[in-house]
Amino acid sequence: ATYAMGALWGLWLLSWAASARYADRAVRRGAERGEGVARALTVAGFLILFGSAWPRPGAGAGTGLAAADWALVAASAGAFAFCWWARIHLGTLWSGTVTRKAHHKIIKTGPYAIVRHPIYSGLSLAILATVLLRPGWLGLLGAAMIIASFVIKYRLEERLLMEELGPEYKTYRKNVAALVPFFTGRG
Repeated sequence: ATYAMGALWGLWLLSWAASARYADRAVRRGAERGEGVARALTVAGFLILFGSAWPRPGAGAGTGLAAADWALVAASAGAFAFCWWARIHLGTLWSGTVTRKAHHKIIKTGPYAIVRHPIYSGLSLAILATVLLRPGWLGLLGAAMIIASFVIKYRLEERLLMEELGPEYKTYRKNVAALVPFFTGRG
């Protein structure tokens, strides 16, 4: 199951990178300083997570409970599917950085009716499933760093969208949870 999880991450990463060319050009970039912090946390978190989560030669794999291991792999596959649903639904408005596109609008349908940042939600679930497959404090640290980077980045995105799309985005923000469905709370 551990190797299947690694294969899922590899397939997701390759497909995600390959599809980046299908995005519209940005007309405005967000705050690069905060985005640099988020990027550094993401990279460091992934290095720690994957450096600690995968078995070394001769080491056992997974939690030792085959059904639980495969359930975590299935949860990750579902999480990646959720990310892809969001990416496809977002279309050419997607960007790997905090930007505004020429014809930017609020997407309120599909996964965006469930959470405002479904890509971060899906990736967070996949990260948590990965950490549970190979538990350890370093993996938890890496996961926490990555999820913290998502929170930083989504807050930068929110600030830009509030400035650019105004009251309509404020209403959407009030009615739809940021990352966890049905938890609108603050932010």
